[in-house]
Amino acid sequence: MSYDVICFDCDSTLSKIEGIDELAKWAGVGEEMAKLTDLAMNGELPLEAVYGKRLATIQPDRASIERLVDLYVAEIVDGAKEVFSTLLKQGKDVHIISGGLRQAILPLANALGLPEQNVHAVDIVFNADGSYQSYDESHPLARSGGKAEICKQLLQGKSSLVMIGDGKTDMEAKQPGVTVIGFGGVCDRAVVKQLADHYTVDPDLRAVLPLVL
Repeated sequence: MSYDVICFDCDSTLSKIEGIDELAKWAGVGEEMAKLTDLAMNGELPLEAVYGKRLATIQPDRASIERLVDLYVAEIVDGAKEVFSTLLKQGKDVHIISGGLRQAILPLANALGLPEQNVHAVDIVFNADGSYQSYDESHPLARSGGKAEICKQLLQGKSSLVMIGDGKTDMEAKQPGVTVIGFGGVCDRAVVKQLADHYTVDPDLRAVLPLVL
């Protein structure tokens, strides 16, 4: 079927990395933070239980976010550019919905031809010297069920929406009018396979095109 609104997660869906885990690795707390990320993505811990804790531990500064920008673009998933090009040429309403950090994701979105207003992610705040200050704690995407909230807003006045992602937080977007597709091409999660309406382990994102057009 063809959808009015097509939404993608970012980490392990459009790019092969988990941004927060890379930041943690550079800060020397990689193993500990990767475990937390995995627990949240598998639905064993609510996102809000780990979100602030990870950032407070990592303290990502402006320089590390700029380094992450480069890595997101360098590690773009196979076929992602072609998928976005195809969808945008057809005039589809395409969005990125991510619990990641907005400043790090915007250049990747730009490389995919997506306007800034179609990127839904969490803003990070720096001090004047570029050190970490805080993040937008009020943002729906910093808590469980946030993707469902954003999808509900995007669905207004439209009849159908599809959400494509690799984690349990993406599957939470499922509601009347919303189909969820699990992308296991980077990270194959049993819980996502179980909850998704469709599931693919193809490492090339073009595998989802027949499911959304």
